[in-house]
Amino acid sequence: MTAEEMQRVRLPLWLGLAGLGPFLVCVVSAYLLPMRWQALAVDVFVIYGAIVLSFLGGVHWGVAISLDRSGTRDFNARLLVSIVPGLLSWPALMLDYIEAAAILMVGFWLIRLYERQQDSAERLPGWYQGLRTLLNTVVVLCHLAIIARLTLLG
Repeated sequence: MTAEEMQRVRLPLWLGLAGLGPFLVCVVSAYLLPMRWQALAVDVFVIYGAIVLSFLGGVHWGVAISLDRSGTRDFNARLLVSIVPGLLSWPALMLDYIEAAAILMVGFWLIRLYERQQDSAERLPGWYQGLRTLLNTVVVLCHLAIIARLTLLG
């Protein structure tokens, strides 16, 4: 994102960065707090990740109903894609934390790859693409940090 774009979309930028807060707090807590709080931090991390991933599906539902003509192939495809994050997130909450974090991380990458396809790139603003790349990178790194914490440190 250029400096000019950031100036025009300051609110989405700040809201997106604020949305990273719970991820970052949970990661730091999972490493530094006493053991019982570490477990809570990992639990909250996975739940928050599932909520955010589901929200990203909702973005594409909104794009479909506002920009695509109902009944068209693009409309139907986007609606189908929009429910995948929620359907992926919900069962992830019932799994072991490592598996859940890995599934959610893959979900974040998949929705980001979908957003970068041409039909999505044409429907989503350029600033959204830049912001989502930044946010998605941090979120995926946070998931890797949680997985590393659980795998390496037990």
